[in-house]
Amino acid sequence: MIKIMIADDQQLIRNSLKIILDANPNFKVISTVSNGQEVLDSIKKEKPDIILMDIRMPKMDGTVCTKYVKEKYPDIKVIVLTTFDDDDFIFSALKYGASGYLLKGVSTKELYKAINTVEHGGAMINPNIAEKVFKLFSKMAQSNYAIQVNDKNTKNFSKHEWEVIQQVGFGLSNKEIAAKLFLSEGTVRNYISKILDKLQLRDRTQLAIWAVQTGVTSESFGDKDD
Repeated sequence: MIKIMIADDQQLIRNSLKIILDANPNFKVISTVSNGQEVLDSIKKEKPDIILMDIRMPKMDGTVCTKYVKEKYPDIKVIVLTTFDDDDFIFSALKYGASGYLLKGVSTKELYKAINTVEHGGAMINPNIAEKVFKLFSKMAQSNYAIQVNDKNTKNFSKHEWEVIQQVGFGLSNKEIAAKLFLSEGTVRNYISKILDKLQLRDRTQLAIWAVQTGVTSESFGDKDD
């Protein structure tokens, strides 16, 4: 059972999401809160697996809250609820480690899929904002918000590791990477875990940003040794 927290300053949205999620026997809504500070307070009482986080909230917005959550509870996944005009907020949420980006009003089927995808280590971006997100990735690659790693730690990556990093940069889930590279999902998970450890990165979102920033997504690894 996936434990979920809903964070939104509009009670109608909180109630609607709770009704939708409670209808799925695999989900359990453990708390609903109205701002980022309440998120942090509620986590101390019971940790969720996933937080559905409104990006615009009073007292503490969703991006700042995402930063605090991921710093203190890196295993908690955050799915940001956003609108078309939230570009700057999406930029910050990417930087701070959110795993998913959904437009408010997403269908029940898409919401269920996003939660399951993120819970199993994937990243989920609503198709309607995917183009904006990729433009933001490009903007980040040219900005001061660079993901820093020790270059020495990249010298011993195998061909498969580079290929996995590249596919993470493309936004593929573990299942999609496994199918594309003819590997098992377990092998992909192990690769990503080892890569994150070597690069000392917090999660796959940071890995994806690093892959885009450093040009890994545009390289060919056919000539690299295994």
